[in-house]
Amino acid sequence: MSQEQPEGEEDDDIRYFVRIGQTDLDGTKTVERSLSEMNGIGRRTARIICEKADVDRKATFGRLEDDVIQNVVDAVEQYADSIPTWLANHQSDYYTGETTHEVGNELEMSRRKDINRMQMVDSYKGVRHKRGQKVRGQRTKSTGRSEGTIGVNVEAIKEEQEAE
Repeated sequence: MSQEQPEGEEDDDIRYFVRIGQTDLDGTKTVERSLSEMNGIGRRTARIICEKADVDRKATFGRLEDDVIQNVVDAVEQYADSIPTWLANHQSDYYTGETTHEVGNELEMSRRKDINRMQMVDSYKGVRHKRGQKVRGQRTKSTGRSEGTIGVNVEAIKEEQEAE
């Protein structure tokens, strides 16, 4: 059973993976959807990047020309320079004081570094991270439990009654 391709579309000219930084993006999806799969880029950010790169956001990412893909890569790298500081995802770094918008593995590394620093100085948030508890003031009386359930276990009672 073979799938028929619509006229004018060939499967040979598509790139299945488009690499930006250290991240492989799906070339079979639209530009906007592929970009939003990258860490640090959401739907709104992907739309802004498509506008900056002057690319149709609904075009298939793998079918774009190499120079157009390079424009998208440049737009992702230059994104932090063109946005207001309140829109950046890593504001006022502890050591440098700079505000940056980090993408891909850099975002995970900086988040891990920040959590590790909080744990080492035993700040309130660091202690909560160490214990595996909620950090941002959520209620913990009835949610966020990692142990077994509290309350009546009906199945265990039925098994005991059947055993007797």
